[in-house]
Amino acid sequence: MASLTTPQIFVALGSVEPDLVEPLLSENQRLIQDPTAEDLATAEAAIVRAAYPVDRDMLDRMPALKVIARTGVGTDLVDLAEAHRRGIPVVITPGSNTASVAEGVFAHLLCLVKKLSPLTALVREGRWDHRADVVVGDLEGFTLGIIGYGRIGRRVARIAEAFDLKVLAYDPYAEIPAAIRCDSVEELLAGSDFTTLHVPLTSENRNLINASRLKAMKPGAVLINCSRGGLIDLNAAYEALQSGQLSGLGLDVYDPEPPAHHPLFDHPSVVLTPHLMGFTRQGMAHTVRDAAQGAVDVLAGRKPAAVATP
Repeated sequence: MASLTTPQIFVALGSVEPDLVEPLLSENQRLIQDPTAEDLATAEAAIVRAAYPVDRDMLDRMPALKVIARTGVGTDLVDLAEAHRRGIPVVITPGSNTASVAEGVFAHLLCLVKKLSPLTALVREGRWDHRADVVVGDLEGFTLGIIGYGRIGRRVARIAEAFDLKVLAYDPYAEIPAAIRCDSVEELLAGSDFTTLHVPLTSENRNLINASRLKAMKPGAVLINCSRGGLIDLNAAYEALQSGQLSGLGLDVYDPEPPAHHPLFDHPSVVLTPHLMGFTRQGMAHTVRDAAQGAVDVLAGRKPAAVATP
């Protein structure tokens, strides 16, 4: 147990708002922004922002480290295997931005179905007389397919009820009510007017939505990806947009990030956001607080809410 004259040091790797973290700390704990080499050497906890790498070299510079608290759930930039070998748990914060991402899905969906981008251009350019040329759709009575029925997928399903959307869901690893469960991706795509992805990027899931599966979708379907880049074959999606097989595509995630320009970025039926649907003001406040609480729990000998496994 550290003495009162030797505070437990929490270092922020990446920008962390002190007013979110410091209320969770005891009198014997201190948060340091922009840590020096000496701060790193004495740090017992590190609160790590998403874009900050924690590799073996960084771990070598933090020999006293007892916990890494990562904002969010992605750990691509954290050497999990090395942290595990050193006995350092990596706390993650699933659920902290669940509502933000789910709302982002509907922001994309409504923008595409209600044709907000072309209608904005029409008014801006003084083409009021051409408004009847834009076919505006509805959500009510249509079917939303959810691939991945974890926290975010379930939240999306809850919101869908308010729009009187029918829901289908596919996830081989989650419990799904029988009334909405599909046994394959193809079954879900064939029955859905709109599809949203909520799965991790794995070797199995890369290009989950490919040319073959795009052809299995209803003609004029809308596809949303606020999950992970690499889940959609963008070349195949561009062809589907050109042919009308897809009537809309919403992307918040890319592989790599930032992405190289792709021709579909210029398509009028595409909505693009720079991986920010989960990074709202409120969502980020939740995730920073949850990360800090996880670090505090580990140092206090308590079990944190969630830990990543290598």
